[in-house]
Amino acid sequence: MEFSLLGAAAIGLGGAYSVLWWEAGRGNAAVCTRHLWDILLTAGIIGLVAGRLAAMIGGGTNPLTHLGDILVIRGGVDTGIAAIAALTAVTFLSRKDLLPTIDAVSPAALTGLAGWQAGCLARGACLGTPTDAVWGMHQAGSTIGRHPVELYAAILLMVGVVALMTWKRRHPPAGIVAGAAIAWAGAVRLATEPMRPGIGSGPEWWYAAGIVTGISVATWSWLRARGEFDQP
Repeated sequence: MEFSLLGAAAIGLGGAYSVLWWEAGRGNAAVCTRHLWDILLTAGIIGLVAGRLAAMIGGGTNPLTHLGDILVIRGGVDTGIAAIAALTAVTFLSRKDLLPTIDAVSPAALTGLAGWQAGCLARGACLGTPTDAVWGMHQAGSTIGRHPVELYAAILLMVGVVALMTWKRRHPPAGIVAGAAIAWAGAVRLATEPMRPGIGSGPEWWYAAGIVTGISVATWSWLRARGEFDQP
């Protein structure tokens, strides 16, 4: 047993904090950076633990008798459950000023997710389906190149981070940035799913639901800002 799962989590959290620090220095955060960091750290831990527990239970492992496996196992996190748990935690912790806060943490949260994906280098879990591309990665002792699918996802997520950070400077209506972030995360996972091993058994519907949820949040926020829900 080893701690590569924690290493990937540390990469993600470090990336998230870096974005919070960067935005705070440019007046691009809604509230105190420390408060935003507390929200992201708490949500990240809750999501990771919930996703790991779900994966263990789904795999037939009793968490009560294998407590150490929650942290030291190489992989196995139910991404759907982890995302729901993390989003629920963020919503609860931000409930007093929900929309501005979730907008403020969205780029950092996407960066954290990108860091988790890039943590495949620590977990040895980057490889996907075979490819002839020159950037394909190889398993030890194998001559077959494989898509570094987790790195693809990390790069695409960071494209979204840059776009959201730029968009935030235009001060869009509260909630739109968060909705776009959720939709982008779902779209990236859905787009890269065909290159992951075991195609056909993945949680594609989770990612499709994320896209729909994100678009719905962004649309609702836009209509709300236009006064479409005001009483006549």
